[in-house]
Amino acid sequence: MEIGERCIINCNISFDHPDGRITIGDRCYIGASHLVCHSAIAIGNDVIISWGVTIVDHDSHSLDWELRKNDVTDWSLGNKDWTGVSIRPVVIRNQVWIGFGASILKGVTVGDGAVIGANAVVTRDVPPYAVVAGNPARIIRILTPTPREAEAQP
Repeated sequence: MEIGERCIINCNISFDHPDGRITIGDRCYIGASHLVCHSAIAIGNDVIISWGVTIVDHDSHSLDWELRKNDVTDWSLGNKDWTGVSIRPVVIRNQVWIGFGASILKGVTVGDGAVIGANAVVTRDVPPYAVVAGNPARIIRILTPTPREAEAQP
């Protein structure tokens, strides 16, 4: 796990695999939320994550009952079988604001400057400077980067 400079981190973090990796950039705030990592969660610079947010890079359980029937006991013993579980990294780019209660699910990339509305369920990539809301999250507006933000882009 890597945490950048001048961050305030006030969340629960669960690693569901010993190779899981979480990186958090500079000047980030993460409120009382939960990061659940099997593979990778990458958070850029200047990100605000409100309280009650869940970011998870996997589905936790297989859809196939035969593959998940022993999950409760096996997981607590460290023997969980991850066969059939969809696992994909999550990427939160720079200057993102995630509203309270939102869920960011496996495989999602949130673009620079995007805003995620409260209680949104994000199942697909979010373009830079998009405002998304709802379940599933959908684009409700595109923001114009400020001159300072535009200068910061590569």
